[in-house]
Amino acid sequence: MIGQLLARQIQRYASSSSSRRITARLQEQRYVEVTRPDGQQHKYPSIWLRDNCQCSECFHAATRARKSHWERGPLHVRAERVRFDEKRQQLIVNWEDAHNSSYDLDWLQQRDFSVEARQRYLNEVYKPPAQLWGKSQFGDVTHHFEYHDVLKQDAVLLDWLQALAVQGFALLHGAPHDEQVVRHLAERIGYIKRTTYGDVFDVKSKPNAGNYAYLMTPLPLHTDMPYYEYKAGINILHTLAQSESPGGANLMTDGFYVANTMRRDYPDYYELLRSVPVNWFDIGHDGDAGKPFHSLWRAPVISLDADGQFARINQNTTKRDSRFTVPLEQALAWYEAYDKFLQVAQAEAVEFKTRPGDVFVFNNLRMLHGRTAYEDSPQNKRHLVGAYVDWDIIYSKLRTLKFPDAKD
Repeated sequence: MIGQLLARQIQRYASSSSSRRITARLQEQRYVEVTRPDGQQHKYPSIWLRDNCQCSECFHAATRARKSHWERGPLHVRAERVRFDEKRQQLIVNWEDAHNSSYDLDWLQQRDFSVEARQRYLNEVYKPPAQLWGKSQFGDVTHHFEYHDVLKQDAVLLDWLQALAVQGFALLHGAPHDEQVVRHLAERIGYIKRTTYGDVFDVKSKPNAGNYAYLMTPLPLHTDMPYYEYKAGINILHTLAQSESPGGANLMTDGFYVANTMRRDYPDYYELLRSVPVNWFDIGHDGDAGKPFHSLWRAPVISLDADGQFARINQNTTKRDSRFTVPLEQALAWYEAYDKFLQVAQAEAVEFKTRPGDVFVFNNLRMLHGRTAYEDSPQNKRHLVGAYVDWDIIYSKLRTLKFPDAKD
């Protein structure tokens, strides 16, 4: 009787102790399942675990690089045994080829395959989700920064880049009367993007203008350089001198908001704008001494990324080629969709006028921007200085600011 009672107590203790432990087990040789004391489960493909073995034979820690020992991959290497080491807080996997792997619990949790974990990584590390906005929300989404704070304070730089990533634009104030302001801002982020118009360019009326923006006429809503496969990420525009005429005001529309409106309210038109490739081109030279160029890229007005999110808006009436290399009937339908897109974009456009010392910065993959007509005088000539930076560089800087101690 005493022996039976003792046996039951030992069994209950063992069961209670086991319930407080992390366990691991193989599922059909395809997955490894890790179960936490609270019942939460994390499942990992066996092939993924072998592909990401963290031992020194498989992983070069100094360069954070996988060492490849397979000609075709680890597809047929099976796990024989798995267990969780409570003391080291590691998952241990013994493979059929006598290789052994260990994975820290924290490392595994950061790479969990659950919907929530994957979305958290995409939003917090990959790219902050865009906040779409229409004309009525413009005041609420506008962020203002002091130029010198952005240059000197990493916390302000982070906030500025976050605003560019989320709302798509920001306004800086207090910049000096210096044509190198845009270069300083670009280099504060990382690297300037050089184009056929140079690395730093002037936006002002010019004789023998090589670009429509260098005229005093109205500049319709557009994105810069849709004719580039690797289109500039952000546009930095510093106002050195503003027109004293009633014109010269900035126009801007959130292109992603317009695309979303088209998808919701005009799905047939949206599908045409998402799928029909348009020829965008730029032929000429920049100034009398500039080298000739002939840029050409085919892409739809609305481009999506691998996750089906809005990635790039291509729209520039002045740079849309007369060659339209699509079937005849598709061209007719596309024009109807394009007309509706422009109608929505113009209805949602905001207007504001920068002053000398202001720097207007916006996402060139997303924001449609333009300008009202203006008139120069001998005493007053509107003059902006611009530069570009690619989003690869911006996102990299944003992550180093957000995660300065990141190991992998």
